[in-house]
Amino acid sequence: MGVSGSGKSTVGEWLADALGVPFADADAFHPRHNIEKMSAGVPLDDADRAPWLDAMADWLARHGEDGAVLVCSALKHRYRDRLRQASSRLFFLHMEGSFELIAERVARREGHFMPPSLLRSQFEALEPLGDDERGAAVSVAGTPQETRAEALAELERAGVR
Repeated sequence: MGVSGSGKSTVGEWLADALGVPFADADAFHPRHNIEKMSAGVPLDDADRAPWLDAMADWLARHGEDGAVLVCSALKHRYRDRLRQASSRLFFLHMEGSFELIAERVARREGHFMPPSLLRSQFEALEPLGDDERGAAVSVAGTPQETRAEALAELERAGVR
């Protein structure tokens, strides 16, 4: 989980490969309307996110027994609650970095529908993991290899691997 540009896909694909489980990116679950709205620089609201969250929850439920990696912003506690309804084994890795660092990364990114102008709204909406949520924060300030190693170490500490 984390804001756009935090490295969710990069780390998530690597983790799925390392763990030998299926991988999915939340971007693939957005209805066309959501992509058009974000492409126009308009943040999504909860009504926009409901079918998106439901589709991801369905995917997680289908892969709950053997495990999977889903990368998703999951910015709010209630969004994560919806995903947790699909799998009691869900473990969140919050890809965490400063606004400045991630804004720099987003500015260099090409071919993504979410414009850099929406990053501030994601940081404003972001609710860190609560005490009632299984998960850990992972710094994205280092190299991708360091971030991957930290993510895997957090999974191992939690007994998820």
